[in-house]
Amino acid sequence: MAKATTAQPGTATAGVAVPTTTAGARAAHARALSVSISTKQSVEISHALRYRNTAFAKRYLEEVAALRRAVPFRRYNKDMGHKPGMAAGRYPQKAAQVFLQLVRSVEANAQVLGLDTSNLKITKLLANKASIPVTGGRRHRGTKRTHLEIEVQVRKAKGTKQQRRSRKEKPNAPQAAQKNVKESTA
Repeated sequence: MAKATTAQPGTATAGVAVPTTTAGARAAHARALSVSISTKQSVEISHALRYRNTAFAKRYLEEVAALRRAVPFRRYNKDMGHKPGMAAGRYPQKAAQVFLQLVRSVEANAQVLGLDTSNLKITKLLANKASIPVTGGRRHRGTKRTHLEIEVQVRKAKGTKQQRRSRKEKPNAPQAAQKNVKESTA
C-alpha cells in the first residue's frame, strides 16, 4: 500500500493508492487540502468533469483558465448571466488552475502505480468545504477554503457491436432449459 504524504495547506497531496494485487492497481487517488478557492465554483467544476476522461478534463480546464469556455453553473446560479451555448455559467480561472494541477497529480500517481495514463476515467471528484481559518482584523472575516479529492480508474475497453449483440442474444440457463422443454413436448 502506498503511503500518503503530508503537505502544506493549499497544495495537492499524493493520495493513498491501494493496489489489489502485485500486478497493479485499479485506481489512483489525489487530494488537495485547504485550497484557497471557492467551494461553490469547485462543486460546479466537479459536476462538469465527473465521469469524463483525464485528457478531456485537462483540455477543458485549460480552456476555462484561458476564458475560451465557460463552466455551466447548475446549482449555484442565482442572478447569473447566460453564456454562449448554455444557460448560467462563469469562468472560474483560479479554481480551474487548481483542478488542472490536481488532474496532473492524479495522472502522475496512476503512472507510478503502473496504470495506463492514456485511458483514465475520473470516477470520483469531490469538493467539500474546509474549515475557515481564524483571521485578524476588526471584523474577523474568514477566507475561502476547499478540500478537493479525485479518483481515476482505467476505463474498460468496449467491445464491438457484434460482440455486444452476441451477449444480448445468449439466453441464460433457465431460459434455454425452458426452450428445450417446450421443443421436446411439441
